[in-house]
Parts: sequence; C-alpha cells; structure tokens
Amino acid sequence: MKTSAVSPGRAGLFLLLTGQMLPLIDTSITNVALDSITLSLHTSATQLALIVALYGVAFAVCLAMGSKLGDNFGRRRIFLWGVALFGIASLLCGLANSVSALLAARTLQGMGAALIVPQILATLHVTLKGTAHARAISLYGGIGGVAFIIGQMGGGWLVSADIAGLGWRNAFFINVPICLLVLALSRRYVPETQSETRTRIDWQGTVALAMILCCLLFPLALGPELHWPWETKAALLALIPLAWWMRTSALKQQQAGLMPLLPPRLLKLHSIRFGLLIALLFFSAWSGFMFCMALTLQAGMGMTPYQSGNSFVALGVAYFVSAWYAPKMIGRYNMRTILLTGLVIQVSGLLALIATLQLSGQMVGALALAPSTALIGYGQALIVNSFYRIGMRDITTQDAGAGSALLSTLQQATLGLGPALLGGLFLHLVGQSQGNYSTALSGFLATEVVMMLVLAAAAVSARHQLAPRCPANS
Repeated sequence: MKTSAVSPGRAGLFLLLTGQMLPLIDTSITNVALDSITLSLHTSATQLALIVALYGVAFAVCLAMGSKLGDNFGRRRIFLWGVALFGIASLLCGLANSVSALLAARTLQGMGAALIVPQILATLHVTLKGTAHARAISLYGGIGGVAFIIGQMGGGWLVSADIAGLGWRNAFFINVPICLLVLALSRRYVPETQSETRTRIDWQGTVALAMILCCLLFPLALGPELHWPWETKAALLALIPLAWWMRTSALKQQQAGLMPLLPPRLLKLHSIRFGLLIALLFFSAWSGFMFCMALTLQAGMGMTPYQSGNSFVALGVAYFVSAWYAPKMIGRYNMRTILLTGLVIQVSGLLALIATLQLSGQMVGALALAPSTALIGYGQALIVNSFYRIGMRDITTQDAGAGSALLSTLQQATLGLGPALLGGLFLHLVGQSQGNYSTALSGFLATEVVMMLVLAAAAVSARHQLAPRCPANS
C-alpha cells in the first residue's frame, strides 16, 4: 500500500468519523421526517418506503465500486468526491417539490455514501498502528449508536422546530454545511493513501446487481398498491435471467483470474452463506423495524418528529454500550455464543415491546418504550458484531478484502430492501386492523420474532461449523 508518513491525527480522525456519521445520521433523520414528508408531498406509505429503500439499494450497489475507486485513485480524493456528492444530493432532497425528485436525490445520496464509507476504515488501517489504531477502530465500531441518537433527536428537533417554515427539508439541509466543513479541512488533515496496484472494477456485475435489486424492490413495494399489473410480474420474472447472467459473468471472470463483484467461490463457503442468512433475516428486519416504528409513532399515535426521535434514545444508548463492550465478550466466548446471546436479548425486547403495545393501546410514551427498546438495541449490537466475524471465518488473508466487500454489499442490500418488503406486510396489517397501527405493529413484531428464532435455530444447528474456529479469528 502507498501510505502517507503522517497519521490523520485528532483532526483527521474527527473528520473521517464525521464523514462516517453523515450516512448513518441521514438514515435516522429520514425515518423521523416520514410523516412530515407525507403531509408536504402527499406521499403514500409505499412511496415513503421507497424513499428509505432506494438510498440503501444505491448504497449497496455502489459500495464495492467505491472501495476500488479509493484503492485506485486515492482514498482521500474519493472520500472528498463522496462528501461533495452527498452534500449536493442533500441539497436536492431539501429542494425537492415532488416524490420523484426526492427519490432521485435519495438515490444520489446512497451513491455518495458508498464513496465515503469504504475510504474511512481503509485509511485508518493503513495510517495508524498499535494503540492509536485500536482506539480508532473502537470509535469506528461504536459510532453507529452515537449517530443513531444524534439522528433521532437532532432530526426530530429540526423537523418539529420548523425553522424558517422548512419543516422536514431542514433534516436534509443540515448536511450541507457539515459537508462543506469536511471538504474544507480534509485536504489538510486527512492523509492520502492508495493501493500500489490498480484493482479492476466489475462494471457488469455492478449493473447486474442494480437491475436485480430494482426488479425485486419496485414490484414488491408497488405491486400490492397497483394491484399487480403485468409490469410488476414481468420484473419479478426477469430476476431469473438476470441472476443467470450475473452468475455466468462471475464464473467467467473467476476462471480468468479476475475478481467479480460476488465471487462464486466465496459464495460456496459456509461462513459466507451463514452471513447471507444473517443479512436476509436480521438486517432486513432491522431496517423494516425502524420504518414501521416511525410510521406507528407518528402517523398512528400522533407523536411529533421530536417525540418520535426521543423514543429511540434508549435503543441507541444500549446499542453503543453493547458495541463498546463487545470486544471483551469476543475475547471470552465464541461467535456462535455471542450471536445466540444477541438473538435471545433482542427477542426478549421484541416480546416486551409487543406486551407494552398491548397494554398501552393506541398511545404509548417514550418512557414506556425505553425498557423494551433498550433490550432490542443491546441485542442488535451483538448480532452486528457477529455478522462480520462469522462471515469472515473461512476467508483466507488473500481474499479478506473481497470477503469484506461481499458482506458489506449483502448487509446494505438487505437494509435497503427491508422497508419495502417488510413495510408492505406492515401496511397490509394496518389495512386488516382498520387503521390500528398499534395492532399492526404487534403483528409485524411477531413476524420479526419468528425470523430471529429461525436464525437462532440455524445457529444452533451449525454449531460444528461455527463454534470451533471462531475464537482463533476473533
């Protein structure tokens, strides 16, 4: 690796972590702004799901490309391009006067995030050593909880305060000065690094993945609302030839000694397949949970965005605490045990939340939600920590970069699809319960409990494959 002799220092580390927080905060802010967006742009619930989902899908599709662009052209350079694109897209989101314009701007935001995020961890890895490296990685891992709290509380306050009468638009405009600050200072404080040899970008695989996710996302999100016209059915059928095309292309590249976006030989590994199962069941449920909770608290229970945001503070704090102490647990227990512990804690929280909703009826306060959401957040952090460590278990050092990129792509793709796929189930339950959001959310949470139990059963059955080598890879 070509590296700068100068480490980022405190200022550079602050700027990199600020860049990391931008995409994370934006997800939370968007959730607390959903009801305000509905009133302003007259969106349907399905369109709201797409506003959340398209960001995640664009993030997933462009993530591997962003990583390789940083390797090839300089990580600081691509980081700055990503911040600039994210800032411009945030401005366009705030200026959007139609759902179509907002959807397009959210897609650009996802692309900007995909350019930003891969550069941060890579820069920390190649410029820091020893204690400084360990401290930076701990901050990198735990910052998700902090970003979540800032996004929920800060975003809720921005929307509710209605500064200059802009309402939800302020939740996007606030990104612009932050991006300008990062752009102004990063060239001075963030060192430039890049790989000694250029790596090839799998453009065909990237296009194929984008088409596959869109053919899955749009029909499942819009089909029920549009009564399944032939276009939605055709898009779903197109998944078969698209998947065949992507796999055939990947096999040809692999045989030629190239690295495709989703390497077939890595997909054959048990650890990667189990990581895929975690992504499908957990990350889709997680993003779906946040979307459905935000709709229930605001549209169903009449909370302001600020009140809704505050209702998730306990979850964010518990997530941060759990993520902070997870490395100590990893040193004592194997990853299968940690995954099962996280699932037990999260399921307990989900069941407690169902009980809270049933006892409180149509109205529930942030204080009443705190115990159950804290359990959910604590369990979530353990599961997230397990995802990468279990997924990377069978990956050789030579394939570490490709394996990490593959898992990140799977994670972001399922996070993007969650609101559309599980949000559709939730909206169906709202209709079945005649607009009772509390009852519909209880039904959704019961579905999520089943998904987590399926994942737990898979972890129990895979004890021989997961347990023995995990401590060595911790």
